[in-house]
Amino acid sequence: MPTTTDISTAGTEPQENPTPIFTRIKEAKQAILTELRKLVVGQEEPINQALIGMFAGGHLMIQGPPGTAKTLAIVSLAKVMNLDFKRIQFTPDLMPSDISGTEILEADQTTGYRVTKFVKGPVFCNLIMADEINRTPPKTQAALLEVMQEKQVTIGGTTHALPKPFYVMATQISMEQEGTYPLPEAQQDRFMLSIMMNYLPDDQETEVVRASTSARKVVLEKVIDGSELQEFVAAVRKVVLPPQLGKFIVDITGTSRPTVADSPAFVKEYVAWGAGLRASQNIALASKSAAAIEGRDAVTIEDIRKVIVPVLRHRIGLSFRAEVDRVTIEDLIQKIVATVPEPQGV
Repeated sequence: MPTTTDISTAGTEPQENPTPIFTRIKEAKQAILTELRKLVVGQEEPINQALIGMFAGGHLMIQGPPGTAKTLAIVSLAKVMNLDFKRIQFTPDLMPSDISGTEILEADQTTGYRVTKFVKGPVFCNLIMADEINRTPPKTQAALLEVMQEKQVTIGGTTHALPKPFYVMATQISMEQEGTYPLPEAQQDRFMLSIMMNYLPDDQETEVVRASTSARKVVLEKVIDGSELQEFVAAVRKVVLPPQLGKFIVDITGTSRPTVADSPAFVKEYVAWGAGLRASQNIALASKSAAAIEGRDAVTIEDIRKVIVPVLRHRIGLSFRAEVDRVTIEDLIQKIVATVPEPQGV
């Protein structure tokens, strides 16, 4: 379950010389981007959002049409961060044991008795790519719930801890609905950010076509490793979130809920269900990460603006009326943000 720490005051305790670690985070971010540009053309904003999520220790949902470098970006991130990486292609016949692992019976060579042995599934790695996660039924999707929240697998009453750090990055082809199983709200809520990767402009697409059809070989250099990434995740939580900005985050999340008595009329009309507590927590944590990757130890209003849409995009359900009036989730979020007064002097 999510922590109930008061986000309006979390991180305001005195810090001991925070500058060096945040300088390292900023330098690592720049070096990672330099390496990724060798293979991934464009997509600067989605990749920045992915780094914000990873440095905050969160799981990511990456959506978009085919051919927008979703898989390439994830694989490249694993390489430059020197993370143990596995990919699962989600299909209708995929079983939960295909993800988490299973127990088998085998004969003990010394005693002759049969013993149970746990065979680890592909989730036992640092970064798992759940490719086209909405192509598998809810039973298999649910196998990721414990993995994502508790970072462990329980089989036959025995709990097996996952390696650290651990990330789930799931992809969805948002434009195709036939033969898919939409993720339940509780499952979506476990993803810190929902990142959109769209088609490239013509000049960048031309660059991709020329580079991908040439004989050029690209080698990605390792920038950081898992242990350093864990240091960054710990440091992000020490970034200061001013109380006024904490209150601003909670106000935005609360405004998205149509069941609240004083919610705006457009929210009651266009929203089926609003964002919950995890939304506020993840806006706060992602904002801290956005500040850290710029070398700062305190959150600003601009950091919050950067992360509001990817945090809320998958946490607000649109009503049928919104579909009729062609109101997009991005339009709605921007309208909600415009409704909430920004704090002054921060």
